Parts: sequence; structure tokens; C-alpha cells
Amino acid sequence: QVQLVESGGGLVQPGGSLRLTCAASGNIFRINVMGWYRQAPGKERELVATSATGGSTDYAASVKGRFTISRDNSKNTAYLQMNSLKPEDTAVYYCNAYAQTLYTSYFENYWGQGTQVTVSS
Repeated sequence: QVQLVESGGGLVQPGGSLRLTCAASGNIFRINVMGWYRQAPGKERELVATSATGGSTDYAASVKGRFTISRDNSKNTAYLQMNSLKPEDTAVYYCNAYAQTLYTSYFENYWGQGTQVTVSS
């Protein structure tokens, strides 16, 4: 199994910044993609940003230029630097990892419990 733990959420004023951290642990053989998703009240979960092991990244149009995803592969950790935050960024942010464990021959999606980000004055 793979466990993902997010941290770094909180309350911030519009225009402010937050940095989210996602630490993966467990019987990890390798992680292909790590990413961040978010879900606002009454809305579906949506992709925010992803980072593949090879270095490629992808962002939702709504956060491009404001958010930056990065990874420390040696620590199985992903980060999401969020700048110029807007009230519409308010949501629960979930970490995702597409990973293979030591005991399987395939990759699976794993999810963290989520961390609340609230942007409000």
C-alpha cells in the first residue's frame, strides 16, 4: 500500500501564497506521476497540476502562471507552490500518486485525505 499525507493548507488572504506538501510512504517501488486535485463545495474534483517522473508538468488553465508543482523523487514528495491566490481557489486539495508497490506488477492511483485551502479576506 501507499499512503499520502498532505500538509500546508490554511486560511490566506486574496493575493497571498501557500505551499502544499504531499509525502508518500509505504511499500513504494516507483511513482510515475504525482499530482494535485481540488474539490470545491458543490463541485466535482478537478485537476490542478501533475508532474511526471520524467519532468513534464501539466496545469489547469485556471492556475497556470500562479501555481508551480515540483517533486523531490528521493523523498517521494510533491509540492504545490500557490501564489496570487484567489477566492475561487478555495477548495479541499488532494494529493494523487500513480504508483507501483513492491508487491504488484501494475500501477494504481492513490489519494491523500485532503487539506483545506481557504482564500478569504
